[in-house]
Parts: sequence; structure tokens; C-alpha cells
Amino acid sequence: MKITLTEFVTLDGVSQGPGSSTEDTSGGFTQGGWLVPYLDEQFVRRTSEWLGLADGLLLGRRTYEAFARDWPQITDPNDPYTERMNSLPKYVVTNTLTEGVWHPTTVLHGDPIKSVGNLKAQPGRELQIHGSARLGKALLSAGLVDTLRLVVAPTVVGSGRRLLDHPGAPTGLQLVHHDVTANGLLLLEYEHVGIAPVAEYEGVSAFV
Repeated sequence: MKITLTEFVTLDGVSQGPGSSTEDTSGGFTQGGWLVPYLDEQFVRRTSEWLGLADGLLLGRRTYEAFARDWPQITDPNDPYTERMNSLPKYVVTNTLTEGVWHPTTVLHGDPIKSVGNLKAQPGRELQIHGSARLGKALLSAGLVDTLRLVVAPTVVGSGRRLLDHPGAPTGLQLVHHDVTANGLLLLEYEHVGIAPVAEYEGVSAFV
């Protein structure tokens, strides 16, 4: 399976608490809910299309517990995500949980790089990470993420956990699709292409 990382970020790279002021206040974060003012039909359509490619969800413990609490409570028949989020196989990377409550769930213990690598080798389409920024950063740094999908909100919050600050080797990405919604959200899709290239600037004549 391909490992796909989907994240919502601000222009200054913060991924913490996009959905509400109380979603994630760890570290004293008080700026949650920054994505919601920009949501629109195009965002819903594209993110629903992305979710339709999933054969499973890969989550860290904190995101898993939040999702397991919230998604089963959504009963809106017009919600395009709920049925799939609740029915897809869930894989939670944790050494503290012994079993899952959001079925169907498989708990992955031990080294997350090894356990996710073994899962990635299985047949299937996409194993999608939603939220779970710490897990996503670790897997991106380890070279296990195949596709990175970003929804970038036109806002700067100035504080909070940032997504792309992993300590590994520079990661090369190729932009393969992009959209801009009417409300100004950037919908970006990148493929992982190995270590990021570098070069020396030798003037504009090399590019024209």
C-alpha cells in the first residue's frame, strides 16, 4: 500500500487544532479553529475524493482516541466522510493501548517504522494518515510517506506545533496536483521523490 499523509496547515506551517478552539490545547495553544472559516464546497469535494482512495487509516494514539470519540457521534446523513471513516480499517501506532474501541481497529506495537513498513508492504491502495502530525513527521523522515496532501489556510497563527520540522534528511517532493478554492484554501498534492536536490545559483541564463 501507499502511505499518504493528509494535513491541514497554516501559512506558517502550524498543524495544531484546525477544527476548533478546544480540539488540541496542548502546550497552551489557544489559536485553534483556524481552518473552519475557509471551508467550502470545493474543499469538501476534494477531501472526500481523497478519502475515497483509502483502504485504511493509520493514526497515532492521540488522534485515534479523538477520532474514536467523535466520528461515531456524527449522524448527519449528508456528511460525505462519516460512513467511510467509521467503516475503514484503522491501524493505531501505540505502545500504551492494548486494544481499540473504534472498530475495526488493529493496534501496532513496537517500533513504528518497522510496523508501518510491514503494513506498507501489504497489497492495497492507500493507507492514509489524517492528523497524527507526530507520526506523519516520523514516517516522512524515514522515507515511508509516498504522497503528501496539504490543505493550506490563508492565515498565520504565530504559535503551535508545526508540521514539517522533522530532523531527518531533506525530503524531495514533486507537486503533482494543485487547486485553489474560492475561499483561498490551497489544495496541494506532492509525491515523495527521495532526498531533496541542491544546486548552486549561477545566474538566470541557466534557466532561460
